[in-house]
Amino acid sequence: MVHSFRVQGGWPTAPDGPYAWGYCFKEERGNPPDYCTPNQQWPCVPGKKYYGRGPIQITHNYNYGPAGRAIGMNLLNSPETVANDPVVSFKTAFWFWMTPQSPKPSCHDVITGTWRPSAADTAAGRVPGYGVITNIINGGIECGKGSNPQVEDRIGFYKRYCDILGVGYGNNLDCYNQRPFA
Repeated sequence: MVHSFRVQGGWPTAPDGPYAWGYCFKEERGNPPDYCTPNQQWPCVPGKKYYGRGPIQITHNYNYGPAGRAIGMNLLNSPETVANDPVVSFKTAFWFWMTPQSPKPSCHDVITGTWRPSAADTAAGRVPGYGVITNIINGGIECGKGSNPQVEDRIGFYKRYCDILGVGYGNNLDCYNQRPFA
C-alpha cells in the first residue's frame, strides 16, 4: 500500500493552491503503525517498522521484501534506507510503479494504456484510468466507498501534475465505485 494522502503537505489556502505543496515528505508523518503482516516469505524483523517511506511511500513487509530483492538490498533488515538513501528511495518507487502484483496490474501498464481489464475487473468497476491506479496503490482504504477526501486529494495532485506536464487527465479518475483488488 502507499499512502499519498499522508504525504500531501498542502493546505486549503496554500500559495498556488492546496495541490502545489503535495508529496513533500519522505516518510509517513505522525506515529505510523509498524505495518507488519504475518508472511512466511517476507517475515518482519523484530524492532523494524514498515511504514510509508520514499516517493511512493511503500508500506508493509510484503512490499519492502520484494522491492529489496529486486534492487539487491535487504530492506526487511533496513527499511529506513528507503527514506535515507535517495537512490534506493527512487529505485523502490520505480519497482512499485513498474511491477504487477497479481491480481493487480502495474501502475505503469494502466497509465500507458496497455492494461486490459478482465471480466472480473469490469464486474468490479475497475476500468482503465487513474482510478485503477488509486485502487492498486490504496484500494482497500480508499476505493469502493463513494466520494471521499483521500481520493479527491489524490485526483487533485494528479491533475496538477498533468497540467504542469501539459497532458490530458484521461477518463475514470476516481475509484469511488470500484471494488478493491483481492
